[in-house]
Amino acid sequence: MPPSHPTSDSHPSKLVFWGCFIALIATSFGFITRMLLLGRFAQDFGLDKVQVGELQGAGIWPFAISIILFSLIIDRVGYRISMIFSFVCYAGYLALASLAYSAIQGQEGAALAAAQQRGHALLYWGSIILGLGNGTVEAFVNPLVATMFSKEKTKWLNKLHAGWPAGLVFGGLITIALGSVASEGDWRLVLGLIALPSVLFFALLIGARFPRSEREQAGVSYRDMLGEFGMVGALVAFGLIFAQLGQVFGWGLAVTAALTAVVVLGFGAYTRRLGSGLLAFLILLMMPLATAEIGTDGWISSLMEHPLAASGYHPGWVLVYTSAIMMVLRFVAGPIVHRFSPIGLLMGSSALAIVGLFLLSRCAEAPLAAIFGAATLYAVGKTFFWPTMLGVTAEQCPRGGALTLNAMGGVGMIAVGVLGFPYIGALQEKTASARLHAEAPALAQSVLVEKSYLLGDYAAINPEKAAAVTDAAAKATLDAAQVAGQFDALAHMAFFPAFMLAGYVLLFAHFRRKGGYRPVDLSAKS
Repeated sequence: MPPSHPTSDSHPSKLVFWGCFIALIATSFGFITRMLLLGRFAQDFGLDKVQVGELQGAGIWPFAISIILFSLIIDRVGYRISMIFSFVCYAGYLALASLAYSAIQGQEGAALAAAQQRGHALLYWGSIILGLGNGTVEAFVNPLVATMFSKEKTKWLNKLHAGWPAGLVFGGLITIALGSVASEGDWRLVLGLIALPSVLFFALLIGARFPRSEREQAGVSYRDMLGEFGMVGALVAFGLIFAQLGQVFGWGLAVTAALTAVVVLGFGAYTRRLGSGLLAFLILLMMPLATAEIGTDGWISSLMEHPLAASGYHPGWVLVYTSAIMMVLRFVAGPIVHRFSPIGLLMGSSALAIVGLFLLSRCAEAPLAAIFGAATLYAVGKTFFWPTMLGVTAEQCPRGGALTLNAMGGVGMIAVGVLGFPYIGALQEKTASARLHAEAPALAQSVLVEKSYLLGDYAAINPEKAAAVTDAAAKATLDAAQVAGQFDALAHMAFFPAFMLAGYVLLFAHFRRKGGYRPVDLSAKS
């Protein structure tokens, strides 16, 4: 009998595939339970929108560190060690989140302010550990599935990444069902939902036998893998990583530049290659793609809170609905990819996302049917972004192995964590503060505070000062300004898929000049 473990397209283990699928569900459970608790976190820890965005980002940017670092060593340490590390990270995240909740219980006055700072710090560092675990999951599931189904990578990577929206759907439904707990009770019960898929994927994969990577099977050396990524890839990836670590640990631009230069020069000395030009272009497109998809998902519940609450619905229903569309479409991606080609599919997806985001930005006072109609366009548009970009990378740059495949996700995640989430939060605050200055200057002066983040200065509505406003008319003006800021941010978000569309048109022309899109056959080139 043939072995039951995956060795090639001929004998892929569906049990291992489903273990990888459930591991991705765990990552999205961690994501959605935190996203639907943002309002509670802001209330419990006294955070403004940019601080909330930075807390969101703390669960995202560490993904890049773990996915890239594990991709450098995964062929040597193995998929099993990576999987165990991710499981341990989820346990550590839950422990710190639990301590964060306990820190503020029973505190009042000056003691409460100190407890909020302590609890926020614990939740922030717990979120970083969560991000490390999520990145490690993708570090092993992507190359594993690409190896198992090496002749149909885009199709099976789309199926695999149906696990992300599946987790958003089921995690979102459970979180909505626990609405009273999330809004008023012990929110540790909501965050603890991640334990369910985590224990399940650990049980499925701990005893599994894994194949050698496609790169190893084809005889491509470790040096060649690094050379495909090259100095340009190292510049972007490690530049972003050191920039984020500089924010966390307080070092300046000079230290970031020096550390980046050491890594880039090291890549150059070892590989003597700048890297694949196509890969560099794909990395450039991946940054706005991640912000358009993950960044918008992260804010969509709070953005939709006003119109959905007016209709008597939980704001999380928009994210659950759009995720259900993604889950179904990714499972049937094979015929769609075959019909349009990966680049054609990405072009069409970008166009739909532009229209969907623009229409959603006009839904502040729209009826429920209009909100979900616009959300449908946005959902269909974003469905194929992430897995199809991974598929294009795996098919066009296979010599880069796990590194080039996973670096795409890593760069995307750190871009949205470092820049995307805080940028969307700043957009909301800037629009709200501008409206307050125009309509109620005295109110603006009383509730706005000046702050700064990586991309510059901004004026923010201070939550404590806003809560102290008692006049009904002033409260209405304040609420209207905040709602305007939220929906103006969605309109600005349409810039990202517009940039992507222009890039995909250039890629389409590039492949057309070469006779059409064709995956690179690694076995034929090795």
